[in-house]
Amino acid sequence: MGMGAGGGGDWRDDGGVGVSVGTAMSEINVTPFVDVMLVLLVIFMVTAPLMTQGMQVNLPQVTSSNLEQQDQQPVVLTVSAEGMCSVLESEFACADLAAKLPAIYENRTDKSLFIRGDVDTPYGKLMEVLAAGKEAGVISVGLVTEPAPSKEEGG
Repeated sequence: MGMGAGGGGDWRDDGGVGVSVGTAMSEINVTPFVDVMLVLLVIFMVTAPLMTQGMQVNLPQVTSSNLEQQDQQPVVLTVSAEGMCSVLESEFACADLAAKLPAIYENRTDKSLFIRGDVDTPYGKLMEVLAAGKEAGVISVGLVTEPAPSKEEGG
Protein backbone atom coordinates (compact mmCIF):
# COMPACT_ATOMS: atom_id res chain seq x y z
CA MET A 1 0.00 0.00 0.00
CA GLY A 2 2.89 2.43 -0.48
CA MET A 3 2.60 5.59 -2.54
CA GLY A 4 5.17 7.59 -4.39
CA ALA A 5 5.45 11.33 -3.81
CA GLY A 6 7.62 13.99 -5.31
CA GLY A 7 8.95 15.05 -1.89
CA GLY A 8 11.77 12.53 -2.01
CA GLY A 9 10.89 10.87 1.29
CA ASP A 10 9.91 7.30 1.92
CA TRP A 11 6.24 6.57 2.56
CA ARG A 12 4.92 3.77 4.64
CA ASP A 13 1.48 2.63 5.45
CA ASP A 14 0.39 3.48 9.01
CA GLY A 15 -3.25 2.52 8.98
CA GLY A 16 -4.10 4.55 5.91
CA VAL A 17 -2.31 7.73 7.02
CA GLY A 18 0.83 8.52 5.11
CA VAL A 19 3.73 9.76 7.22
CA SER A 20 6.83 11.20 5.63
CA VAL A 21 10.08 9.71 6.71
CA GLY A 22 13.21 11.46 5.54
CA THR A 23 13.92 15.07 4.55
CA ALA A 24 11.52 17.92 5.20
CA MET A 25 10.31 20.17 2.41
CA SER A 26 12.79 23.08 2.24
CA GLU A 27 11.18 25.23 -0.45
CA ILE A 28 9.60 28.59 0.47
CA ASN A 29 6.29 29.58 -1.05
CA VAL A 30 7.13 32.94 -2.66
CA THR A 31 3.73 33.59 -4.23
CA PRO A 32 2.38 35.73 -1.33
CA PHE A 33 5.67 37.63 -1.25
CA VAL A 34 5.45 38.39 -4.98
CA ASP A 35 1.80 39.48 -4.60
CA VAL A 36 2.69 41.96 -1.85
CA MET A 37 5.63 43.32 -3.83
CA LEU A 38 3.47 43.88 -6.91
CA VAL A 39 0.86 45.76 -4.87
CA LEU A 40 3.58 47.95 -3.33
CA LEU A 41 5.07 48.59 -6.76
CA VAL A 42 1.72 49.79 -8.09
CA ILE A 43 1.21 52.04 -5.04
CA PHE A 44 4.65 53.63 -5.46
CA MET A 45 4.15 54.07 -9.20
CA VAL A 46 0.90 55.95 -8.57
CA THR A 47 2.13 58.13 -5.68
CA ALA A 48 5.66 58.97 -6.89
CA PRO A 49 4.59 61.59 -9.46
CA LEU A 50 2.43 63.33 -6.84
CA MET A 51 5.38 63.78 -4.48
CA THR A 52 7.77 65.32 -7.01
CA GLN A 53 5.68 68.17 -8.34
CA GLY A 54 3.98 70.98 -6.46
CA MET A 55 0.35 71.91 -6.58
CA GLN A 56 -0.66 75.14 -8.26
CA VAL A 57 -3.03 77.16 -6.09
CA ASN A 58 -4.71 80.39 -7.09
CA LEU A 59 -5.04 82.25 -3.80
CA PRO A 60 -7.92 84.67 -3.32
CA GLN A 61 -7.26 88.39 -3.36
CA VAL A 62 -9.27 90.31 -0.81
CA THR A 63 -9.31 93.69 0.78
CA SER A 64 -9.43 93.86 4.54
CA SER A 65 -10.37 96.47 7.05
CA ASN A 66 -8.22 97.63 9.94
CA LEU A 67 -8.28 95.81 13.24
CA GLU A 68 -10.57 97.08 15.98
CA GLN A 69 -8.94 99.45 18.42
CA GLN A 70 -8.03 97.84 21.69
CA ASP A 71 -7.51 99.43 25.06
CA GLN A 72 -3.79 98.60 24.91
CA GLN A 73 -1.44 99.59 22.13
CA PRO A 74 -0.38 96.38 20.31
CA VAL A 75 3.23 95.30 20.54
CA VAL A 76 4.82 95.87 17.14
CA LEU A 77 8.30 94.43 16.74
CA THR A 78 10.37 95.67 13.81
CA VAL A 79 13.22 93.47 12.55
CA SER A 80 15.75 95.09 10.24
CA ALA A 81 17.92 93.32 7.69
CA GLU A 82 21.01 94.13 9.79
CA GLY A 83 19.70 92.14 12.77
CA MET A 84 18.43 95.04 14.87
CA CYS A 85 15.05 94.89 16.61
CA SER A 86 12.83 97.77 17.65
CA VAL A 87 9.88 97.52 20.02
CA LEU A 88 8.03 100.26 21.92
CA GLU A 89 10.39 103.01 20.69
CA SER A 90 13.57 101.24 21.85
CA GLU A 91 16.14 99.70 19.51
CA PHE A 92 18.44 96.82 20.46
CA ALA A 93 20.13 93.76 18.99
CA CYS A 94 17.74 90.92 18.25
CA ALA A 95 19.95 88.64 20.34
CA ASP A 96 18.67 90.51 23.44
CA LEU A 97 15.04 89.96 22.50
CA ALA A 98 14.58 86.84 24.64
CA ALA A 99 15.43 88.89 27.74
CA LYS A 100 13.30 91.95 26.84
CA LEU A 101 10.03 90.37 25.65
CA PRO A 102 9.01 88.74 28.97
CA ALA A 103 9.30 92.13 30.69
CA ILE A 104 7.10 93.72 28.01
CA TYR A 105 4.35 91.10 28.37
CA GLU A 106 4.52 90.90 32.17
CA ASN A 107 1.58 93.26 32.83
CA ARG A 108 -0.27 92.97 29.51
CA THR A 109 -3.54 91.14 29.01
CA ASP A 110 -3.17 91.08 25.23
CA LYS A 111 -0.55 88.43 24.40
CA SER A 112 -0.30 89.18 20.69
CA LEU A 113 2.77 90.29 18.77
CA PHE A 114 2.93 92.00 15.39
CA ILE A 115 6.18 91.56 13.48
CA ARG A 116 7.36 94.00 10.82
CA GLY A 117 10.21 92.38 8.94
CA ASP A 118 12.37 94.02 6.31
CA VAL A 119 12.19 92.36 2.89
CA ASP A 120 15.90 91.51 3.15
CA THR A 121 15.71 90.09 6.69
CA PRO A 122 17.07 86.54 6.76
CA TYR A 123 14.48 83.85 7.41
CA GLY A 124 16.52 82.48 10.32
CA LYS A 125 16.42 85.82 12.11
CA LEU A 126 12.61 85.88 11.94
CA MET A 127 12.48 82.34 13.32
CA GLU A 128 14.62 83.45 16.27
CA VAL A 129 12.17 86.30 16.89
CA LEU A 130 9.22 83.89 16.79
CA ALA A 131 10.98 81.53 19.22
CA ALA A 132 11.68 84.40 21.62
CA GLY A 133 8.02 85.42 21.43
CA LYS A 134 6.90 81.90 22.24
CA GLU A 135 9.18 81.80 25.27
CA ALA A 136 7.73 85.15 26.42
CA GLY A 137 4.18 83.75 26.36
CA VAL A 138 2.95 85.26 23.12
CA ILE A 139 -0.29 83.57 22.09
CA SER A 140 -0.84 85.01 18.61
CA VAL A 141 1.58 86.42 16.06
CA GLY A 142 0.71 88.65 13.14
CA LEU A 143 2.96 89.65 10.26
CA VAL A 144 2.65 93.29 9.18
CA THR A 145 2.77 93.95 5.46
CA GLU A 146 2.12 96.84 3.15
CA PRO A 147 -0.59 96.61 0.53
CA ALA A 148 0.59 95.92 -2.98
CA PRO A 149 0.54 98.97 -5.22
CA SER A 150 -2.69 99.15 -7.16
CA LYS A 151 -2.77 99.41 -10.95
CA GLU A 152 -4.15 102.94 -10.75
CA GLU A 153 -1.00 104.08 -8.89
CA GLY A 154 1.17 102.82 -11.73
CA GLY A 155 2.77 99.94 -9.78
